[in-house]
Amino acid sequence: MNDIVLLGSTGSIGTQTLDVCRAHNIRVKALSANSSVVLLERQAREFKPEYVAVADEKFFGDIKTRLADTDIKVLSGIDGICELAALKCGRVVNAVVGMVGLLPTLSAIEAGNDVALANKETLVAGGKLVTEAVKRRGVKLLPIDSEHSAIFQCLMGAGDNRFSKIILTASGGPFYGKTRTELENVGKEQALRHPNWSMGAKITIDSATLMNKGLELIEAVWLFGASPEQVEIVVQRQSIIHSAVEFEDGAMIAQLGSADMRLPIQLALTYPKRLPCPAKKLSLFDVGELTFGRADEETFTCLAAAKKAIAKGGNAPCIVNCANEAAVSLFLRDKIRFLEIGETVNAALSEVRYIQDPSLDDILETRAAAESCVLTKFGE
Repeated sequence: MNDIVLLGSTGSIGTQTLDVCRAHNIRVKALSANSSVVLLERQAREFKPEYVAVADEKFFGDIKTRLADTDIKVLSGIDGICELAALKCGRVVNAVVGMVGLLPTLSAIEAGNDVALANKETLVAGGKLVTEAVKRRGVKLLPIDSEHSAIFQCLMGAGDNRFSKIILTASGGPFYGKTRTELENVGKEQALRHPNWSMGAKITIDSATLMNKGLELIEAVWLFGASPEQVEIVVQRQSIIHSAVEFEDGAMIAQLGSADMRLPIQLALTYPKRLPCPAKKLSLFDVGELTFGRADEETFTCLAAAKKAIAKGGNAPCIVNCANEAAVSLFLRDKIRFLEIGETVNAALSEVRYIQDPSLDDILETRAAAESCVLTKFGE
């Protein structure tokens, strides 16, 4: 792989991807951000891509002016992001946040590009569309999420041997062990204090509600051809075992590592090669002990909603994903309470029209309907 297109370069995954590019002199052909033009300009001047794009068109003039003294082509909007995704390159890294990542993923695949995917909402909302496109175009879909990278690594040497179960590990977030009563009045400051990982605001809230684990369960079903029943969620508080696979003979293989996203990011960029990584090496002596527990679906109802959605199929996963995006946005703006996120997601699953075999247009309409369902509920 000679070069990458990096979508979502100013976020947590994007900036760590650029750390890996610096370490291995990987050329960056294009960069995109939503609205962080100051950081995007700084990245563009360092990595000298051919293109940059801003998803929020209000910032097009600003970034164009900032880069006026360069030869960098500046694009904007979802069409601009999709144009970057379709550029001929070694790999497209999709690190944007939310279901907005679906269209660029499809654009990259249709252009024949391999995709390193950190945007889990792509597979949650459009899993069938994406996996069918991958098969049709014969490209690779390489996971960046630490858990899915771990599963991928556990299966790398498996050959034709099938797994009987995927063990999807969870940190449990900042509120593991809490009751609903204890969570009645928690605010965003508490929810944003993840015990192990440094991530963006949306995914950190998803970790606090356990929605992140529900989305990852749906993603695992599509990535690895598993049934929902084959994916077992296990709380591993230390975030050292990133996930594991049980084979038909009962043998279990796990992937361990430090809580540093640069390791799975780098593997997705350099696969099938493993190279020295800037991530901190793991010392088992320093870890000391590993603990395991069960996720509480009665308290963390987002996880229960995600399980219901993937069991139902169709556009149900898209409904819970998009309702969650809208609810988390409201929570981060102090418009709703923490527990109302899960209540809202479950309500949307019941209220938004179910479609058994959705097209891309159906998925996009479902997104709008789920968002409207949430916003109307809270008078937005």
